[in-house]
Formats: sequence, structure tokens, C-alpha cells
Amino acid sequence: MLFTIVALASCLLGYWWLLPRAEKTAPLPWWSEWQAGVLQPLAEDRLTLGQLKARLPAAELWLQPRLDGPRLVLRDNQSLASGTWALEAELALSDTQRSSLAAASGVKPNDAELPQSAQMLEQLAGQRIEALNLKPQQAVPAAGLSASLGEPRLRLQLQEGEAWVYPQLGLTAHLRGEQLQLLRAVPRRLLSR
Repeated sequence: MLFTIVALASCLLGYWWLLPRAEKTAPLPWWSEWQAGVLQPLAEDRLTLGQLKARLPAAELWLQPRLDGPRLVLRDNQSLASGTWALEAELALSDTQRSSLAAASGVKPNDAELPQSAQMLEQLAGQRIEALNLKPQQAVPAAGLSASLGEPRLRLQLQEGEAWVYPQLGLTAHLRGEQLQLLRAVPRRLLSR
């Protein structure tokens, strides 16, 4: 009888030992710094071009001709702890500013994008950022985002993948499978309408 109990206990212990365990996913290592310095001010609609440029010294300002009027974007490839991310931040421009920019630059909707001078970047330092896209240049598991932010308030099925929406942060994550494809941050007022 004792032998049977010991054998059964050994088998159960061996079975328990061999069970696959879900590894706890680590949060994105750079998240807390970017949340405090960039994403929170953007969510509160107070992030400016000058503040973002101070964090991204190699970033360049580009003029993008479009049908609805030109837009200005700040671009950079940012090396973060989880790899390289392509960053694109769009400046908030009124219709009047877009018209003025189109007239001053002479660009047409189908023209190529144009890099802008450092002097123009300095002149626009106080301009608010309207949206920020972060696109990973390598595989980033969605579980890292979930470990950083928790579960999304809303999950939307897309034609190709899924969107996780965090309206309180002004953040939307686009996923394909279990991989993060894009993070888009906007002022939270735009997601709470």
C-alpha cells in the first residue's frame, strides 16, 4: 500500500513538473519613460514639436503633399530597448495653415515629399503634435504591450488582424496574429467622442 502511494505521488509530481507553464511576459522596457515624456503629454493634447524634437535629435521634418492639403510630419528611426521603431509624428495644422503652406511651398497633391530645413523646424517648435505613429522594425509580441498596459478597453476585428483600443491613453495598437504592427497615439479627446 505504501509503495502504491509513493509511486502515485511520484507520478503526479513528475506530471506536474512537466506541465508547460505560461511564461510571464515582460513589459516593453522603454514604455514607462515614453509614457511619461511623450505619450501622456500627447494624450493631454500638450505635446509640441519642440518637446518631441528634444527627445529625437536626429529627427527630420517633412512636407507631405495630399489631396486635403499638405501636412508636416517629423520622422525618425528610434532605437529603443526592444529594437528599432520608425516614428512619424504629424503636426496639428488648421485649414488656413495648410492653405498657407501649400501656397508658400508651391506643392501639388501628387508631388513627392520634401524635407524641410532645420530653421523651419525651429520656427514650428511650439506647434502641437496631432498624432504619433510608432512602427516596430522587428517582431514585437503583443503580449509585451499587454504586460505594459493591461487589457484593452476595446478589441476590434480588422480585415487584417485586430485593433486594441486604450481610449484613456489615446492609444490604438494594430496587431496581426500575435505581433504588434503599429502603435498610434492621439489626444484622448479624439477617442472619447
